[in-house]
Amino acid sequence: MTTLPLSPDELLSTTRSVRKRLDLDREVPIELIRETLEVALQAPTGSNQQGWQWLVITDAELRAKIGEYYKESFDAYYYSETRQARNAEGTAERQATQARIGASSLYLSENMGRVPVHVIACITAAEELPASNQAGLWGSLLPAAWSFQLAARARGLGSAWTTLHLKYEKEISELLGIPPHVRQGVLLPTAYFTGETFKPAPREPIDTVLHLDRW
Repeated sequence: MTTLPLSPDELLSTTRSVRKRLDLDREVPIELIRETLEVALQAPTGSNQQGWQWLVITDAELRAKIGEYYKESFDAYYYSETRQARNAEGTAERQATQARIGASSLYLSENMGRVPVHVIACITAAEELPASNQAGLWGSLLPAAWSFQLAARARGLGSAWTTLHLKYEKEISELLGIPPHVRQGVLLPTAYFTGETFKPAPREPIDTVLHLDRW
C-alpha cells in the first residue's frame, strides 16, 4: 500500500494516540493490519529471541467484551482521587492539556468495544513475571508495538497506546485463549483516522530532563 509522504521526523513527532478521531464505522482490511505488523516485526528484540505474539481481534462480540473490561478498569482509574489530584497540578496550560486528554480518553473508554480492530501485543514469559530485569523482557516487545503505531500512522490508520486492560489480563487471556505463559504488554485499538491535522505535542523543555555525564 502507498504510505503517506511523511519524513522520518514528521512520522515520529506526529504519531499520536488517536481516540476521538478513530473511525468506528469503517472496516479495516486484515491485509492492511498484516502489512503493518510485518513492519513492526523489524523492531529490535533481546538476543533476537522474537518472543512476541500478536492477537488481532475483529470479532464484534470479543471486542465488546474487551470493551467492558476496559471500561471497568478505566473508570476506577479516571475517577480516582490520585488522578484528580495529579491533574490539578502544574500550569493552567498543562491542566487544560490534561483535561483534553482526559475527555478523549473517556470517549475511547465508552467506545472501545466499537473500535474495528484490537491489537494486543504479547510476549512469551511465564505465569509469574521475573522479579528482576523486567526491562529486558518488555524491551523485547514494546519497541515493536511502537513500530506498529508508526507503520499504522503511515498507512492512514490511527491507534492508541493503553495498558488499562491489564487489570483484567487473566480474564481477557481466558476470553481469547491466551496461554498462561504468554503475557500481554499493550492494547492498541486501531482504525482509520479522520482528519490529517496531527502535530507535535507540547513537551517540557529538553533541559528539564537532560543530564550530561552525571545527574
